[in-house]
Amino acid sequence: MLETARAWLRQDPDAETQAQLRGLINGASDGNAQALASLHDRFDTRLEFGTAGLRGEISAGSNRMNRVLVSQAAAGLAAYLLEHAASGTAPSVVIGYDGRKNSQVFATDTAAIMSGAGVRTVLLPRLLPTPVLAFAVRHLDASAGVMVTASHNPPNDNGYKVYLGGENEGAQIVSPDDKFIAAAILAVAADKLVPELPRAAYETAEEDVVRAYVDATASLAHPPRAQVNTVYTALHGVGWDTTRRVLEQAGFDLPTLVDAQIAPDAAFPTVSFPNPEEPGAMDLSYEIAREVSAELIIANDPDADRLAVAIPDAAEESGYRRLSGNEVGMILGWRAATQAARAAGDEPLTGTLACSIVSSPALRAVADAYGLDFADTLTGFKWVSRAPGLIFGYEEALGYLVNPGTVRDKDGISAAVALLSLVSDLKAEGLTLGDYLDQFSEKFGHFASGQISIRVSDLSTIALVMTRLRQTPPELIGRIRVDQIDDFRWGLGGLPPSDVLRIRLTDGSRVMVRPSGTEPKLKVYIDTHSSAGTIEERKVAATAALAELDEGMRALIA
Repeated sequence: MLETARAWLRQDPDAETQAQLRGLINGASDGNAQALASLHDRFDTRLEFGTAGLRGEISAGSNRMNRVLVSQAAAGLAAYLLEHAASGTAPSVVIGYDGRKNSQVFATDTAAIMSGAGVRTVLLPRLLPTPVLAFAVRHLDASAGVMVTASHNPPNDNGYKVYLGGENEGAQIVSPDDKFIAAAILAVAADKLVPELPRAAYETAEEDVVRAYVDATASLAHPPRAQVNTVYTALHGVGWDTTRRVLEQAGFDLPTLVDAQIAPDAAFPTVSFPNPEEPGAMDLSYEIAREVSAELIIANDPDADRLAVAIPDAAEESGYRRLSGNEVGMILGWRAATQAARAAGDEPLTGTLACSIVSSPALRAVADAYGLDFADTLTGFKWVSRAPGLIFGYEEALGYLVNPGTVRDKDGISAAVALLSLVSDLKAEGLTLGDYLDQFSEKFGHFASGQISIRVSDLSTIALVMTRLRQTPPELIGRIRVDQIDDFRWGLGGLPPSDVLRIRLTDGSRVMVRPSGTEPKLKVYIDTHSSAGTIEERKVAATAALAELDEGMRALIA
């Protein structure tokens, strides 16, 4: 183990991780068991490159995010692109980065190494949202894109997302490309030292690419029929500058800002987790909203590919209620369907609404009502964005794709524009977003959703729970009888294999259980529905079933 750590240290270009690793090596050499255990944790395994790319804590070792690992990933990706390039063509890559710790360093390392390998390399001009990078892959007709971000992960994490151009249309990688890239990375790690990797100058994109994204996104909105009193927070991320330009160009009044969270700050000083889904993350925005009597709160996560929305609610202590990702997804999906129907006129309506299998069945109800195709996919926008004929897609984790013609990934900025346009239209008609949600319940029935998220320190805990559910399947959840359990482990319904269980209940409710793909969590998704009685009666029935299933699942996975 000491020799492995010393070999890593010899190729580490980063002073911080060098010092960290040197201290552990010295401690382990002196017989410190804790230092040796830390080395084993860092080097016994390797941070795996998969369809989500790389993501982990910034620290020394092969099982962490650092400049050695990123350099190997860059060289491996370059080798993959060169091997798979069409005969006589040179591959290209565009690289973006957000405001997290080491994002710019990882991006510039990647750019120099990929250029040195013979790939035409373009670095975006400054720290920018992930949707701009996803847009740039298609806009610049690049073979691939790399975004250095850990999205909404804890402050000391970073990550590496890979997109492919050409027939992939700028979507995130899926299998088998992830396996080919992973193999190329391992080959680099086995055969070459990081200081020996050739490096070369690379291009830096002009601001034109950002302007093109702003133009395309602002064009999604028609002139506002009424201005909306809005509060905005970037959660210490990179969303505001681009969002501001889009809103100005689209004709919206600028929102009141949560000033303490508006500038990029890798320390994320005002939140424990920079994820708008986490308790407390939006407290400052609620405070500002109360001060200005805001009609709407919109929040981006740190790389601005997600959107959170909150509306006034007197029943809440804060005075505001954050809508779930499913609520926002179903109303944006309804908006997309009505827009498509209006555009089609007397012609047959075509197109697809898509969401992940753990998202609410509400979107399927919208598709059925409008005669649109519906696709449910595995979790992750790498799958949602690939649905044929897509006009709108979402996943419950606050990700929405409202403009598949320009971006093939979730986009929290374009989603904010679409939502503001909807709220503006509603306000012009004397209605609120809450009224629109009631209209949805009246037309399609009331859909309620909930989630249980169990964070673990030992990943084997999640595997044990999944095994127990498979070997001893429940007959009841709470007092509701189980009707059927579908196991996606070997693939199901044309979907690739995935570690997911779907539990259908006799009352029409549904429970999904899966490990998180990006964090050490077990996630349970609960969906209920009622279409009997008044809107209020529907809400009561669906909510009661939700509470019953929540309590029952917590007992099962304890």
